[in-house]
Amino acid sequence: MTAALLRTCATDLAAMIARREVSSVEVVRAHLDRIDAVNPAAHAVVQLDPEAIGAAHEADRALAAGLPCGPLHGVPFTVKDWIETRGLICAAGHAERHDHRPARDAPVVARMRAAGAILLGKTNVTDGAPVYPRPNHPADPDRSPGSSSSGEAAIIGAGGSPMGLASDSGGSIRWPAHCCGVPALKPTTGRVPNTGHFPRVGHLSDPRTTIGPMARSARDLEVILRVIGGEDPGDPAVAPVPLGRVADVSLAGLRVGWFASAAREAVTPETVATVRAAAAALRALGCVVSEIEPPWLEESLRITRAHWARRSSISLREWSPFGVARLGEAAIERSVFEWERFSRRMNTLMAGVDLIVSPVAARPAPRHGEWDETEYLFTLPFSLTGQPVAVVAFGVSPEGLPIGVQLAARRWRDDQALAAACALERARGAPA
Repeated sequence: MTAALLRTCATDLAAMIARREVSSVEVVRAHLDRIDAVNPAAHAVVQLDPEAIGAAHEADRALAAGLPCGPLHGVPFTVKDWIETRGLICAAGHAERHDHRPARDAPVVARMRAAGAILLGKTNVTDGAPVYPRPNHPADPDRSPGSSSSGEAAIIGAGGSPMGLASDSGGSIRWPAHCCGVPALKPTTGRVPNTGHFPRVGHLSDPRTTIGPMARSARDLEVILRVIGGEDPGDPAVAPVPLGRVADVSLAGLRVGWFASAAREAVTPETVATVRAAAAALRALGCVVSEIEPPWLEESLRITRAHWARRSSISLREWSPFGVARLGEAAIERSVFEWERFSRRMNTLMAGVDLIVSPVAARPAPRHGEWDETEYLFTLPFSLTGQPVAVVAFGVSPEGLPIGVQLAARRWRDDQALAAACALERARGAPA
């Protein structure tokens, strides 16, 4: 039974708990035991919540008493260490925050708890330094699990968590999801509040970053997104745009463009084959599929490098910049102009397609120390435009590593990206 629980997706776990086929305590214990088993090698989880088992007991008591239960009642989840959780350390990769314990949950965490989910703990970021050891790939400790939502993807990929919250600025949800074979979503920017995220995310200073879900199944992503999305006073960027139902999306006639090349990157043959196979699978489901030119990957990298070179504030209340200024005023103005021009061109491209299928990265998970910012070449364009992008594994490398594809929809059509991800997951042979 325990082994089965570690393979069961979050929505199915919630249904099993609701039917009392298994208790929340059993589910939470199984995942805590799995973390104990894999974490010494993976370094994926950096803080465990000591209240997790107690919360599971409360969830079981509430169910027995017939109290109202949320859609994720009794199901455990993990949270990237850039997202604040009440009473648990949120170092966020900064030495000066090595013992910082927030007084309250970020809204997305509070919403997960209100939906009945039970926090297991916090997950490692980037390379772990300077606070924690380096996170490793769940299948090969010599390889990277991706960055920066490293630990989140690694622990879900290792079976230690059925779902979690991460964040993405240029590919930080999508690349780790690809590396570890984990379904994930970068929502439309402005659908999910970034309140309680550190580094702080200003709606004007960084219109790229968004918090989003990772899970065992693409089916789980819609449920989590419905829980965490919606307006919050702390984030003026969040818009009250309704989320369409994945079940209402018809793939028949959906216009899909795909590409699998990049001018400066040698894309592995297996990656190209995976994207082609995903496009073919969508064609078989009734989509109108055509090959398109890569959408200005080099330009998106140049614009993003300029954004990375700007100074930002560690506080949203007062100007408290950190780091060295590496970009002058004229260069900043030019980069903003180029960013706006890029967004217009992408909007024009998306007028002709509903969905773009492409690689997440040019290759599967690389060895530690053998990657750089160009790993994000395929993810950056959709960060600059704020489009929703789902990731699902659809191939395997000769080394046995997962190969993901990204499915980018128009802004606010998260439902279409998720519908395509669910369809590909079914086509690959995952449970319906």
